[in-house]
Amino acid sequence: MNTPALHHWRAACAAIGPLDAAAQAAARARQERLTKPAGSLGRLEALAIQAAGVQARALPRLDHRVIVVMAADHGVAAEGVSAYPQAVTAQMVANFAAGGAAINVLARQTGARLVVVDVGVAGPVPDTPRLRRRPLGAGTANLARGPAMTRAQAEAALDVGVNVVFEEGARGLDAVVLGDMGIANTTAGAAIIAALCGLPARTVVGRGTGLDDTGLARKQAVVEQALRVNQPDPADPLDVLAKVGGFEHGALAGVALAAAARRALVVVDGLAATAAALLAVRLCPAARGYLVAGHASVEPGQRAALAALGLVPLLDLDLRLGEGTGGALALTLLEAAVRLHSEMATFEEAGVAEREADGPYSH
Repeated sequence: MNTPALHHWRAACAAIGPLDAAAQAAARARQERLTKPAGSLGRLEALAIQAAGVQARALPRLDHRVIVVMAADHGVAAEGVSAYPQAVTAQMVANFAAGGAAINVLARQTGARLVVVDVGVAGPVPDTPRLRRRPLGAGTANLARGPAMTRAQAEAALDVGVNVVFEEGARGLDAVVLGDMGIANTTAGAAIIAALCGLPARTVVGRGTGLDDTGLARKQAVVEQALRVNQPDPADPLDVLAKVGGFEHGALAGVALAAAARRALVVVDGLAATAAALLAVRLCPAARGYLVAGHASVEPGQRAALAALGLVPLLDLDLRLGEGTGGALALTLLEAAVRLHSEMATFEEAGVAEREADGPYSH
């Protein structure tokens, strides 16, 4: 992923290799020499070893962190599947640009670069360098009545994500958080997960922005209708994306693929981001090793997708905001894992006795 010629999702897939076994072996050996009982830092040790394999270096780094928020609208909003009007998408994009949203706060806290991309917002958005304009249309079509987009648009959405990663990679990229904004995108995300996992709508559709019981039942019925009308092919992830997905889902899948091709960690956020990660892995199974699940959303579809991916979330805080907020919070744990791995002294360096009867860890 070093030249503009590779600005295409298929090229990104071809560039994704396995995790570096030698780097992981070296990282594992170092963990055994650090001044702590073996395994005492639990999943933080596993994260450090994964990061070593992703970055192909025994001492991984997290110097360059990027949060990518893809924003788009959805025609299915007309079916009353959200507690908020569609205009909120554009309004929140303006809020991101002004620095006032939750993800802006967390980006500042974690020292991450925040990249907000309009990949298909229906309403007016501010003309500012803090927002990248890559619109594929004024939102998708109504997936309850027919395909959400064309197959060409689905591939274009993937390519938007690939290109954003190429642009950011020039500034350094060690980890990327997948974030989203789009009224009704949990409806599309749930439809993607139901199609790819072969699950009934009622098991993957949640309350999204806070629907009451009547709204939840309507949303479940809309996803059932979308699957029935469109018949997405679970063996063809592009078909699933085109028929029941959103522009932001495709773009985030492209981000995941391109980041993996650049050997960067991919931190997955909530329902929309996890649906995108599932798409990416179905397009290129090798991408799975680069994923870290930031948190467990209250959305049942996200948990189903995490199970399908075999990912265990780092946090479970009852979050359901999106924007990349859960992934941003997880960056703190990732940084802790990497710094403990790199900065702790070994037994030899510290002059600490190791695994002997009179040693500090003999108990």
